[in-house]
Amino acid sequence: MSARFAPVRRGPYDLIVVLFVSFLLLSNIAATKLIEIDVAGATLVFDGGAILFPLTYILGDVISEVYGFKPAKRAILLGMAVSILASLVFYLVQIAPPAADYDNQAAFEAVLGFVPRIVAASVIAYAVGQLINAWVLVKIKERYGEKNLWVRLIGSTLVGTAADTAIFCVVAWAGVMPVATIFNLMIVGYAYKVAVELILLPVTYRVVAIVKQREPNYEEIA
Repeated sequence: MSARFAPVRRGPYDLIVVLFVSFLLLSNIAATKLIEIDVAGATLVFDGGAILFPLTYILGDVISEVYGFKPAKRAILLGMAVSILASLVFYLVQIAPPAADYDNQAAFEAVLGFVPRIVAASVIAYAVGQLINAWVLVKIKERYGEKNLWVRLIGSTLVGTAADTAIFCVVAWAGVMPVATIFNLMIVGYAYKVAVELILLPVTYRVVAIVKQREPNYEEIA
């Protein structure tokens, strides 16, 4: 009897989803550190996840624009599942007895320790923000067609990022940090994520065009 193998579907969707989930996981780890910088006399506070997390919205836009809401929802839920799994793994490693010559238990707990409130904030904010982002983009496209891609890219980001940032900051830090600091985190985080979207808009345009060209089943409606 000859060996059997399932054929691999060729297409950019799987690669985009892998990058989407990877960027999300890395951002969640980096978000455990708060960063503070002074710019023109103003103190800006943001978490380390802000460095990479905006790219998840760009990749989410690409998925929603090319494949629609259901495939985007699938990618978002996959990212959520991986985030929850990562948190559980970190928790199991945290509570596992350290080796006699392992001196970094406290450091591990400080950086990757399971904090239920932070995990809940991250998962809820991510899911709500990304789903809103995808839904808004698809609805705009369904109503106005292929033209003015920039309108749906920016419009969906403005709404989705606002929900994501507000939910995370409130759930994670309310009652723990001063209201002024939480407000600072919201404003800086939101402005930064939107700015990244605007700066990388030409790149997003190019990626969307390439993916559409490589999907033979994509039907463009002029």
